[in-house]
Amino acid sequence: MNSNQRRGRQFGRAFEKPKNRRYVLKRLWNYLSYYKFLLIVCIILTILSNSFNLIGPKLSGYAIDAIDLGEGNVNFKEVFFYASLMVAFYVLSSLFSYILSLLMLKMSKKIVFKLRKDAFEKLMVLPVYYFDFNKTGDIISKMNYDIDTVNTSLSSDLIQICTSIITVVGSFIMMITISWKLVGVFLITIPISLLFTRMMLKRTHKMFKKRSQSLGELNAYAEEMITGMKTIKAYGKEDVILANFDENNKYAADSAFKAEYYSSITGPGVNFVNNLSLTLVCVFGALLCVMGGFSFGNVSSFVLYSRKFSGPINEFANIFVDIQSSMAAAERVFSIIDAEVEPVDKEDAIEIESKGNVEVSHVNFRYSKERRQILKDVSFSAPEGKVIAIVGPTGAGKTTIVNLLMRFYDVDSGEIRLDGNDIRDIKRSELRRSYAMVLQETWLFEGTVYENLVYGNPNATMDDVIKATKASHIHSFITKLPNGYDTVLSEGGVKISKGQKQLLTIARAMLLDSNMLILDEATSNVDTRTEIKIQDAMKTLMKGKTCFIIAHRLSTIQNADNIIVIKDGQVVESGKHEELLNNHGFYCSLYNSQFD
Repeated sequence: MNSNQRRGRQFGRAFEKPKNRRYVLKRLWNYLSYYKFLLIVCIILTILSNSFNLIGPKLSGYAIDAIDLGEGNVNFKEVFFYASLMVAFYVLSSLFSYILSLLMLKMSKKIVFKLRKDAFEKLMVLPVYYFDFNKTGDIISKMNYDIDTVNTSLSSDLIQICTSIITVVGSFIMMITISWKLVGVFLITIPISLLFTRMMLKRTHKMFKKRSQSLGELNAYAEEMITGMKTIKAYGKEDVILANFDENNKYAADSAFKAEYYSSITGPGVNFVNNLSLTLVCVFGALLCVMGGFSFGNVSSFVLYSRKFSGPINEFANIFVDIQSSMAAAERVFSIIDAEVEPVDKEDAIEIESKGNVEVSHVNFRYSKERRQILKDVSFSAPEGKVIAIVGPTGAGKTTIVNLLMRFYDVDSGEIRLDGNDIRDIKRSELRRSYAMVLQETWLFEGTVYENLVYGNPNATMDDVIKATKASHIHSFITKLPNGYDTVLSEGGVKISKGQKQLLTIARAMLLDSNMLILDEATSNVDTRTEIKIQDAMKTLMKGKTCFIIAHRLSTIQNADNIIVIKDGQVVESGKHEELLNNHGFYCSLYNSQFD
């Protein structure tokens, strides 16, 4: 199995092989460790805040014991003293807790910023085949919803966990100092709570993972349908799309409901056990008071500590449910960050200033093992400065050849050579910089017309830009825009047609300082008259460049130096236009079919 096939299978099964929880926790800890100082400060503040909070019940017991219930005497001095101390400790506890919350928000913001940055940076270096096997909407869902879920968990759940641990441990110690006999009640109720929580967590983990996946799929479907809204309306398929959306939406809603339903059972179940333990503490505490040697103040303090002890256990159940959700979300985010990048260049990979001599020799290729073979023993040459047209029916493998020329994929067997060098021995960045590329799908970012035009060549002068736009017959249109070349192109701003976008991308490609040019259906969105003018202009601007033109309209490639005819992944013919017509072969039938 070659590298492309292996990666194809990996990306196609991203949800079938999730990483374990220990791995996800370790990865999250790595992000926390970037901010060790903040983390240490937060831990200290958590200890201080909860320690002051834990002193309160003990002082409450002392205040109660300052009242002689039998004689009705009250030592107001002691009562106010202990009450004042309680207020002071609670104020300090609240202050530290407030500072802690601010620091945790700051730390979670930094972590999420780095997490989102790492994920997006990884997307920039992932190979093209990653995006072939993963839906855009699902990737966006991971970048937004899943990272926000992780952020919520880090900013609140982490504090709650630390607070709960300190409260449980501290309350347990204080209860032992008051009465080790009453602590025996919890030896029965705590194991029940833990077993019940563990059982529910095992069930909800899978459900929260399924919820995240279903939301990603729903987003992917919505993104796809919104992108194709004009086509949907043109074919009157709104009802079909709504029905499909309802089905996906119902699946996502059901997945979320099941996860939340079972997680909502956990809290009340644990709460019931905790209330049972509180009842037992009150009963046995009263008996100890009657038997003597145990004051009402001690009972009061013990009850308060038992509530503090059992409360976090109940919160633990709810917190861990949230953590299951955030871990499922983190797992999906890490599936981007951990995705396999393109293999690094060879240590001895060369830099090259290409002249434009390309040789494709006995190339075989398929996108993955499960898919059919796309190219079968394809061979042809593209001498320096020549125009090579690649034609054939849809699915023949024309665009695949372009993907291989740019090394978006590597060949399964055979080789592609540039100026005598195997392209696998050339640095990818150098190889791709050797090509200017214009695709059928136009892409312009939100920015000025000028910024879009010089995207690939920031050093281009305004004279260079105007020369390119005039050659691509878009200059006069640009000058009529509100701010000319400084007009901002955006969704809510100036609207331009697909044809005009295509002309802009052609002008952008003309400005690139490269010796090779790829045009993949580059004139598909312009009218025939404009297309002819562009072809004439390109003859001058592409002089001396090796050009690969993929076109369905065969009338546009009649002047090509060599026409490669692809059928079922094989080169069935090659030659000049007139020569191929005279052969009365497959090219001739393709050409004639466009005029019949």
